[in-house]
Amino acid sequence: MPSIAWLDNSTFKHLRFHFSFFLMPVFLFALSQANDIHWNTALIGFLILHFLIFPSSNGYNSYQDRDETSIGGMKHPPKVTKNLFYVTLIFDIVGVTCGLFISVYFSVFVMVFVLMSRAYSYRKIRLKKYAIIGFITVFVFQGAFVFLISSSAITSFSFDNYFTVNNLFCMGIASLFIGSAYPLTQIYQHDADKKDGVISISYKLGYNGTFVFSAILFSLATILLAYYFELKNQLIALLIFTLLMLPIVTRLSVWFNKVRRDVSIANFENTMRMNLMNSVCMNLFFGILILNRFWNWF
Repeated sequence: MPSIAWLDNSTFKHLRFHFSFFLMPVFLFALSQANDIHWNTALIGFLILHFLIFPSSNGYNSYQDRDETSIGGMKHPPKVTKNLFYVTLIFDIVGVTCGLFISVYFSVFVMVFVLMSRAYSYRKIRLKKYAIIGFITVFVFQGAFVFLISSSAITSFSFDNYFTVNNLFCMGIASLFIGSAYPLTQIYQHDADKKDGVISISYKLGYNGTFVFSAILFSLATILLAYYFELKNQLIALLIFTLLMLPIVTRLSVWFNKVRRDVSIANFENTMRMNLMNSVCMNLFFGILILNRFWNWF
């Protein structure tokens, strides 16, 4: 068995634990909308996803890409080693195994996510190199499917009673929000991706098209969320969402106008700032909804 020394500095950096913060809104969304929360399994599920499975996915993607330029969450990535592959494998095995403490459903869902994540990056399959297929993979599996995985840890799960109108709405909303952010994370990597044989959805759309496409998906997600809250008679939640999204919409508009004049503004620093603001506002919003379960503010 490998020793803990395999978790060297380069390997640890490529796991990009902090990047899991950008995926946290989906879990918090599921937590905020669950009718009956099992807090023990919810915590275990959160730890498995955000400290094992998502970092492993990041690391495996780095291992396959071997980027020399900026990647998500890391401006100057160190060279990868074989250790990174073994650590991601261990993380996946531990994550799937520990998932059994929650339920067989959760463990199987995590395994499916791991397989799709590896198919996305693995050189002999490499779904990410196809613009549409790569986008759909992320759209479905980081959005709706992560919502499903999260729900299976947060509350009692069975196929017979899970796929209600409410849950399907939430899964769709989660995918639309992920889909709106995903092309913007690729906007500074056009040249590096093309050199590696990857034609991203952002490259296909172009700089202006990426912003327009992301804005359309974000608008659709907002419309669905508004309709969902109206059905649940939670108009105050919609008002809070609108207020928290104003900084995102404003910053995105300003960034878009600058990129239209100078594409060099579509760089790593601005992308990461946009991602951070988006994640902070989203996490704050769903955190407020979760706290409202206890204090009934609205």
